[in-house]
Amino acid sequence: MSAKDKVHATVTTNPVVLYMKGSPRMPMCGFSATATQILQRCGVENFVAVDVLQDPDIRQGVKEYANWPTIPQLYVNGEFVGGSDIMMEMFQNGELQKLLDAAKRPN
Repeated sequence: MSAKDKVHATVTTNPVVLYMKGSPRMPMCGFSATATQILQRCGVENFVAVDVLQDPDIRQGVKEYANWPTIPQLYVNGEFVGGSDIMMEMFQNGELQKLLDAAKRPN
């Protein structure tokens, strides 16, 4: 299975996925820390966090999957949302909370 296939499988089988550097408890860059804090402030308790520093193939594969050059990357219900700057903008205008609330509801 290719790295892009692994990314696809992860984002389509989990409601909220954050590809980041490090872990939510120990982010390894400021942007990943910001993304994690935003999710926590939105009340997201359970999300899949994938540490791209653990696997260079996944690190490159997620960039190719979304055609987005930077990490972190947030996916909600299989859709690419954006990085920490987009997350911050969406958080500030209330869009991110609505999107995440919808992801918490059963289908």
